[in-house]
Amino acid sequence: MTTRSASARVRSASAALMATAVVGLAGCAGTVPLEPGPESNAVACAETMVRLPDTVGELDRRTTNAQSTAAWGDPTAVIYRCGLPEQGPSDLPCFTIEGVDWLLDESNAPRYVFTTYGRAPVTEIIVDVTYIAGADAVRELSPLVGVRDAAARCLVATDVFGGGTVNPTPTPTP
Repeated sequence: MTTRSASARVRSASAALMATAVVGLAGCAGTVPLEPGPESNAVACAETMVRLPDTVGELDRRTTNAQSTAAWGDPTAVIYRCGLPEQGPSDLPCFTIEGVDWLLDESNAPRYVFTTYGRAPVTEIIVDVTYIAGADAVRELSPLVGVRDAAARCLVATDVFGGGTVNPTPTPTP
């Protein structure tokens, strides 16, 4: 169950972050400049931030300049942001990793944007798949996000149609 407008908002927010994060993704071992989410001061974000790992895959954690953000790799290959607003239904593909539902936006490949679905505050993970597989990075970080309760989940056709098969409407015979 999806709508275009929510997906457009996700893409727009992701594009803005991508523009901000280009310097960090380009390399240089200094601080990675990022924009905090509007709800980055949420207690749930703080509880997650203190548990983030020093490495994701083989990538070392870097310093960032914004609250509730993290980055790994040099050049930066993984960006984590907590505190984005809820976006509702989307037309982006949605799947579950380690018990957490994620929307996947591949429009800026090779930088894929994974956004939590059904959890507040929303978390976003941007992965440059040139350096690490997106699913691997998200798999490592999902358990930290999964401590927050889900208010909604991804739906698949069997959820919508009650787990049965869909039969076409019979055509009336003359």
